[in-house]
Amino acid sequence: MELLNALKWRYATKKFDPTQKVSEESIKQLLEVAHIAPTSSGLQPFKVLVITNQELKESLVAHSMNQQQIADCSHLLVFAAWDRYTEERIDGIFNKTTSERGLPESAMSEYGTRLKNLYLNQSAEENFVHTSKQTYIAFGIVLAAAAELKIDATPMEGFDNAAYDQILNLNERGLKSVTIMPLGYRDADNDWLVNMKKVRHALEDFIIEIK
Repeated sequence: MELLNALKWRYATKKFDPTQKVSEESIKQLLEVAHIAPTSSGLQPFKVLVITNQELKESLVAHSMNQQQIADCSHLLVFAAWDRYTEERIDGIFNKTTSERGLPESAMSEYGTRLKNLYLNQSAEENFVHTSKQTYIAFGIVLAAAAELKIDATPMEGFDNAAYDQILNLNERGLKSVTIMPLGYRDADNDWLVNMKKVRHALEDFIIEIK
């Protein structure tokens, strides 16, 4: 299985070669992967920011536990979820769905009402827990896709979300940062982790079979 081999190849890259850049074609493919990823009810409650501005990347290092991968990577992906569900956001995707599928405008109104009754009665914090989980689905698929393309990636939660939200004006967009992914190519000569054995729980301890 190619995906399995790719996942065995990848690791959380600690040192990127800043002179090597990921092609725009490869970035486009990864963004298409994020775009097509499944989400609950097809609401797609997140966006992906693509950062290549070197000055901005360098300024974000201080808000990323001083992890230099942020500055040295080719592209920095920031996955940001909706801060909460709204009637407009739910109607927006369902109106688009019925239009593109050639369905009557009322085709999804009953289901939309059920979702509104569920999500709009929750707190913003409860909403964000759900939108964050949806964001992670796409994040994981992009991480795997990067490995298939032999592009190094480092999944990161170690950053100051509030600082990122402010610097990237996410609050104005109704978004909150969830996780980040520097992309690029490893500096194998200077990365202490590159040749380390990948360690996981024993498979027999990891899998629980219920027959």
